[in-house]
Amino acid sequence: MTFRDLFAYAAAQPGVIALFLLLIPALVYVLNLWAGDTAESIWRWRYLYAGLVYAACIPGMFAVTLNVYLFLFERQSIWDMNLVLQVLPILTMVVTLMLIRRKLPFQYIPGFGRLSSFLTLIAALIGILWFVDRLRLVAFTYVPFTYIVVGFVALLLIIRFAWSRIF
Repeated sequence: MTFRDLFAYAAAQPGVIALFLLLIPALVYVLNLWAGDTAESIWRWRYLYAGLVYAACIPGMFAVTLNVYLFLFERQSIWDMNLVLQVLPILTMVVTLMLIRRKLPFQYIPGFGRLSSFLTLIAALIGILWFVDRLRLVAFTYVPFTYIVVGFVALLLIIRFAWSRIF
């Protein structure tokens, strides 16, 4: 099964995906009402909030990455976007994060920093790949491919370190 097959299957049944994606912010809204307003009652629910953040952010980040790839590399038209697979996960992620932020700061959600680091790494990787794709450079070299891969990984680590120092 390829990604094209997976997306064709998901596009054939958009109701299930839309239900899942709309259920996440609804669960956060209900949890916000149920958790109460005291710090200790909210603190007890932080792992459930973390699960909902991951349930919303992983499809959302994948949709952002997919959209960037389709628009930059594949030159997809905006008129050909699948709203359920390309837009709804992003909206779900944004609404879920906004609802959770009203109740609990992100620093108290376990693993939230890993998600932002992962998104930063993906953004840096796509930026570098886009630059290399647009660069028309022909090089004849005797450098082994493993050195190039090590250099690329080192560049990503430097970008991640610099990003953590900035923010």
